[in-house]
Amino acid sequence: MSEACEALVSASWFNIASFVVVGINAVALGLETYPAMVARAGAALDWVEYACLTYFVLELFVRFGAHLPAPAGFFRDRWNVFDLVIVTAPLLPGVRENVTVLRLLRLARLARAFRLFPSLRVIFVGIRRSLPGLGSFLLVTALLLYGYAVLGWMLFGTAFPERYGTVGQAMLTLFLLLSLDGITDTLQAGRRVTGWAVLYYVSYMVAACYLLTNLLVGLVLTALQEAHQDERAAASQGRRPEVAADRQEPSVWEQLAQLHTIISDLERRMPDRPEVADTRTTVCSGSCGQPVAGRGTSG
Repeated sequence: MSEACEALVSASWFNIASFVVVGINAVALGLETYPAMVARAGAALDWVEYACLTYFVLELFVRFGAHLPAPAGFFRDRWNVFDLVIVTAPLLPGVRENVTVLRLLRLARLARAFRLFPSLRVIFVGIRRSLPGLGSFLLVTALLLYGYAVLGWMLFGTAFPERYGTVGQAMLTLFLLLSLDGITDTLQAGRRVTGWAVLYYVSYMVAACYLLTNLLVGLVLTALQEAHQDERAAASQGRRPEVAADRQEPSVWEQLAQLHTIISDLERRMPDRPEVADTRTTVCSGSCGQPVAGRGTSG
């Protein structure tokens, strides 16, 4: 049973079928936001929900069956624990009666799509790895926005109190300008107030919009590269026992036995070595009958 479950889990069509069920569940969840659709096909949507939930439970049983020789391996996989929580939680008393929590758990099932394909897992793991660096990035961004917000309050607080009247309003205005939406009109309006507006907004665009954006992109790309390397290392480790079993080298004693066999075989195949007399003359094997000088050496 364990081998059958493992073969089923490793099959490509199994992950595709799970992804299709996740998509059907997402569509059903979206259709429930339309009151007219619920009034017309509410019972059918409920049956779709029950069918998807049944499939997810069966999938969990199959994945657990693949770890029957060592059940602890099932819980060491974080994706399995995640699936177990979001699939079994709606079945618990107290949770199934709470409509809000139930819908959040159903929405969390969409995240199961990340575990089905390696490329999606790399993206998810890369995003998770970038979170610690993202905290430092947000701190740098907040400090930069705060500094420019104070300068904006000093330059434009009187002329534009609705946008730069307080530090909080100025930070919100600068945060919205990170997308560079309306930066031209903002720059022209600032130039009517003071000539320092050009230096203020140009330096802000370079520091916040370009440098910070590139820093964020580099942070995410580095995390994605590390996640991709970890995924390849995990895949190579999963294939390593098979390769080692196929290419296992013989022991030293086996190699010596093979060498002894080869030497013995060569000795059997070699012709008998003729004895050479230690004389100064040999008789020519032919019709000449004349003595010739031998290769022996005199005493």
